[in-house]
Amino acid sequence: MQQEINPWSSDQSLDIERLFGDFGIEPISTVTDLLPSIPYFIRRGVVIGHRDYQRIAEAIRFHRPFHILTGFMPSGHPHLGHLMVMKEVVWHVQQGGSGYITIADREAHAVREISWKKCDEFGKEYLQCLYALGFHGRTYFQSRNDPLKNLAFEASTKVNFSEMQAIYGFSPETDIAHAWSVITQVADILYPQVDGIPAPTIVPVGIDQDPHIRLTRGVAHKLRMFTVEDRESHISVRSKEAPPEALEEVHRAFPGSRKFEGHVDVPGGVCADVADMVREIERRHGGFGFFTPSSTYHRFIPGLQGGKMSSSIPESTIGFFEPPETVKKKVMAAFTGGRSTLAEQKELGGEPGKCSLFALNLFHMVEDDAELGEIRSRCLSGEMSCGQCKKETLARVTEYLAEFREKMDEVEHMVEV
Repeated sequence: MQQEINPWSSDQSLDIERLFGDFGIEPISTVTDLLPSIPYFIRRGVVIGHRDYQRIAEAIRFHRPFHILTGFMPSGHPHLGHLMVMKEVVWHVQQGGSGYITIADREAHAVREISWKKCDEFGKEYLQCLYALGFHGRTYFQSRNDPLKNLAFEASTKVNFSEMQAIYGFSPETDIAHAWSVITQVADILYPQVDGIPAPTIVPVGIDQDPHIRLTRGVAHKLRMFTVEDRESHISVRSKEAPPEALEEVHRAFPGSRKFEGHVDVPGGVCADVADMVREIERRHGGFGFFTPSSTYHRFIPGLQGGKMSSSIPESTIGFFEPPETVKKKVMAAFTGGRSTLAEQKELGGEPGKCSLFALNLFHMVEDDAELGEIRSRCLSGEMSCGQCKKETLARVTEYLAEFREKMDEVEHMVEV
């Protein structure tokens, strides 16, 4: 039995290794050698899996075009749980990617019943955070993007309700608006290739968002006019209801090719080069020429009380606008990997792998690997008590938030009204 993944749940216990096997997600270690440099979120085991990331790694290495897109549902104020995916987006932009951010206000309104006014308020806060981190690129609200809505309509012609039921567990009681918000997210993922050029697109997500990735990859394939396959002895270009004149143009584009009913066989050549030419022909005849989107999967940062860090569980996280006294209260009350007594802690050492504060330092608060290693060593040896760790972590969090708020104020003018 496959595990069910609910993208809208704030309380999920997921067996990651089993999920990888069930849904065909590969460990990120299979592609890290392709990257010119490995970012800390991969190096520290925060990003752990991928689909087709080799396309992105090669684009980075060889300076080829690619897009980076992710979305944020404005169901509450942004917090530290959102920071990792924001950093991953900014890093990919810095590597040469074209950045895209969608504020999923239609999803928030349909699924969480957030008012449009609040969606607007929260969405602008997310954009401030991104600009404060150094994001450059295209941002938009779903409800205000007409080309996105047209693309969503086109995508909906390739999805039936049975498929939605199989992926999301929808029932006859599911609101149409909820289902439509899913199709809008499919359009979000494909949108950079319509707004810009067709190119590999990376979508960094938590493992709970994989249903959206699977659905979109299927839709992207269905919206293609042609498939291109390397058959060793030749390259086969097969029509998927492409106009006859488009298939004829494929035949003319490759001297020596043989045209049959519904396909063209190209002798010799490089499959990637043939695919690029076919994509151009497809676009000339009104097609999209989509690349199937890629994705990376990151671990969730644990909530301060255990479980998932979530806007719907205020005590689990720290917001960027919370007063210092509230931040202090949350950090000092956080769940740690300490022993039951101080004497036992000194004798046996702590368990940083179970500690929400060590995770907070690993994800965000400590940039230097050597410093993080020292914190871990002091915990494991029993040299550092949980009380001391809380005080040191609180100092880092307080300093980080103060600096980050200043940056957010500086970029407020960049958020479009």
